[in-house]
Amino acid sequence: QMQLVESGGGLVQAGGSLRLSCTASGFTFNMYTMGWFRQVPGKEREFVAAITVTGGNTYYADSMKGRFTISGDNYKKTVYLQMNILKPEDTAVYYCAAKGLNTGNYYSRISYKYWGQGTPVTVSS
Repeated sequence: QMQLVESGGGLVQAGGSLRLSCTASGFTFNMYTMGWFRQVPGKEREFVAAITVTGGNTYYADSMKGRFTISGDNYKKTVYLQMNILKPEDTAVYYCAAKGLNTGNYYSRISYKYWGQGTPVTVSS
């Protein structure tokens, strides 16, 4: 059974940092692009970052460039999202997702087939 499990969310003050983790099981990790998305109530789920773990290609939403870093460990089947200089507007539920390497676009949520349950991040001002 294919599964993604996120962890690492929590409460942090503005300017602080958090590292989210997403561990995959039940599928061949290096055949997928792994992405992070986030969602706040009443808004669409938005793209944050993505990585092709084997190739090391990374992609970011413009608003996250320079503050967030996505990385992956193929052996541990884990993807990380290091978030620095957090702002109150980064408050959201963060989701990990997986799509086939040649499926759709890395920034489009409809391209992703597998999703984790989400981990909440709250940034206080």
